[in-house]
Amino acid sequence: MSKKVIVIGAGVAGLASAIRLQHAGYQVEIYEKEASPGGKMNRIETDGYKFDLGPTIVMMPELYREIFELCGRNPDDYIPMERLDPMYRVYYKDIPDAPFDISSNLVQLTKTIEKISEEDMEGFFLYLHEIYKRFMVAKHNIIQRPFRKSRDFYNFSMLKKALKLKTFDTADRFMSKYMKNERLKQMISFQTLYIGISPFKSPSFYTMIPMIQFMYGVWFIKGGMYTMALAMEKLFKELGGTIHYNKSVQEIDVHNGKATGILVDGQKVPADFVVCNADFPYAIKNLVKDRVAKGKFTDKKIDKMKYSCSCFLLYLGMNRKYEEIEHVHNFIFTEDLKKNLHDIFAGNKLTNGSFYVYIASKMDASLAPEGKDGLYILMPVSHVAAANYEWNEETIQDYRSYILNTLKKIRGFEHIEQEIVTETCITPRDFESKFNAYNGSTFGLMPILSQSNHLRPQSKAKHCDNLYFTGSSTHPGAGVPIVLLSARITVQELIQDDQGIIFDYSGK
Repeated sequence: MSKKVIVIGAGVAGLASAIRLQHAGYQVEIYEKEASPGGKMNRIETDGYKFDLGPTIVMMPELYREIFELCGRNPDDYIPMERLDPMYRVYYKDIPDAPFDISSNLVQLTKTIEKISEEDMEGFFLYLHEIYKRFMVAKHNIIQRPFRKSRDFYNFSMLKKALKLKTFDTADRFMSKYMKNERLKQMISFQTLYIGISPFKSPSFYTMIPMIQFMYGVWFIKGGMYTMALAMEKLFKELGGTIHYNKSVQEIDVHNGKATGILVDGQKVPADFVVCNADFPYAIKNLVKDRVAKGKFTDKKIDKMKYSCSCFLLYLGMNRKYEEIEHVHNFIFTEDLKKNLHDIFAGNKLTNGSFYVYIASKMDASLAPEGKDGLYILMPVSHVAAANYEWNEETIQDYRSYILNTLKKIRGFEHIEQEIVTETCITPRDFESKFNAYNGSTFGLMPILSQSNHLRPQSKAKHCDNLYFTGSSTHPGAGVPIVLLSARITVQELIQDDQGIIFDYSGK
């Protein structure tokens, strides 16, 4: 009889881990506290409008496709994709009538950058050259492998490769070596916010995120990002896996230094292995009650760790189509991005913030009623513990008013407030309560150097056998493609322990 694995949470990494394990011959059951799959990759439906709840931008599509190809399926049957070009449009608050379209077509991208700053064009190509080299080092030696033991990192070969990442610069200082124009630097370096950290604090190698977009493109999945969650659920069930919804796990059962199952609804459910996709800080503090099994991650240490920013989101159903707004992805930057980012991480209430507008119904009309669009608006904000203000109705209205008043200055959005027919929002408090995101931090642990790579929580629990973790607060980090890699690493670690199969992480 095949061994049983319980996966806690049907988020992206939980579903991907479950699929890989079920495909490998294990009997897998997922326990999910909500009523649907996906975790933050979910959907909000209201009055005929369908909104992706969390992630929206598809990068590195080969990692999305990999999970289906592994199981002998054609990904196009599950997650049909289309490449976007231009990838997105950038507006600057002080020049709303002069936006820039950002393409992954090198000819078009060159023209756009020359329009912003011809003097920085050479520096831009030098940036691409340098960060591509670092990306190859990270891809083949860091982000696709675990660091189970100290010597997995602290050996001559690995340290030699790690030094090539030149991690001690910040993203902003790194960009400043190649480009001087502030708008151009903002356009590139802001994307560290995709993983919840400021470019003024982020290690420089995270500027590989925009490089990946420039060189490999951005894609759209038909039906929006939630299609990926539904497709993984479908594949898992096709393989014979079982999902229990509306089941909130109270504890990971640990006996004699080994995970032996879970406690749910007051009943113990036994298993040979447990894979936890709940946010690592929440899980280690609330689900792992055995003191020895926690290892160094005491409650005090969890509280002292650094956490990513959070997000305030508006989901607006509109009474018309926005033909004047040509693109799916739109970024609106304040003229003082540095102050904006400082205020987010200092916990200040924002009075002049940057935000993002996503109109998925431009690519898939089925996501809104006929002749109408839905607007998804995201503004990065402080996480709950950092915020020097309360998340109450006054705060929500202040942020809502700021966003709408800013959009009114952009052609096409002049009458936005009068065109809203349905509206809902999500705050950091919702991320904390609905998704057990510690401190409401949307992207989990902040990826500073002391919480990255070998210093980040790993898949294999160090002080408890048969217990594994996966998701954005574990290595290699946040972002949909990266948590898909987290799932791959987690499953390889489990199989190594169970079957003695040693995976090759030597890279190229």
